[in-house]
Amino acid sequence: MNNQREAIAERIRGLRDASDVSEADVAQRTGITIETYRKYETGILDVPMSYITILAAFYHVDPTVILTGSDAHAKAFHLTRKGTGAIIERRNVYQYEALGTRFANRVMEPFIVTVEPSLRDMHLNTHPGQEFNYVISGKLKLSIDGHIVELDPGDSIYFDAMKPHGMQTVGDAPAKFLAVITA
Repeated sequence: MNNQREAIAERIRGLRDASDVSEADVAQRTGITIETYRKYETGILDVPMSYITILAAFYHVDPTVILTGSDAHAKAFHLTRKGTGAIIERRNVYQYEALGTRFANRVMEPFIVTVEPSLRDMHLNTHPGQEFNYVISGKLKLSIDGHIVELDPGDSIYFDAMKPHGMQTVGDAPAKFLAVITA
């Protein structure tokens, strides 16, 4: 298990303990099974970015608290210089660079996402809100609500994130894209 997954699991446990609610109550009120919740809280499973947003809303904290352990304070603007965003590695083949973590009360989550070519099985997920992806480099294949599309550098797609969606690279090079997710 990687240290980042352990740290996020620890923060989730801490929020639940501080709120004095049961695992079953959190799971039920956030729309997942108790088994899945326990795997997130123990670090057995990576917590999807979409569920981090749901948990943050449930606990009335900024998602930054769960991702980094600190709170967001910027109110007018938050500047992220190239390559300095908080890095969140997901499922060994996804790497997210969070670009807005210090801006308080965000209504969107911007990331630079890198997908490694070793991802061969497309995992579909859903989450509240909408999503915008703009390909910077490499080539992506997306499935959105049963529709398959391929994106080249410079292509973008905007979609309802409640529709089942997933992605993978095309070819042997990693793909890098800007993702903006609303909750």
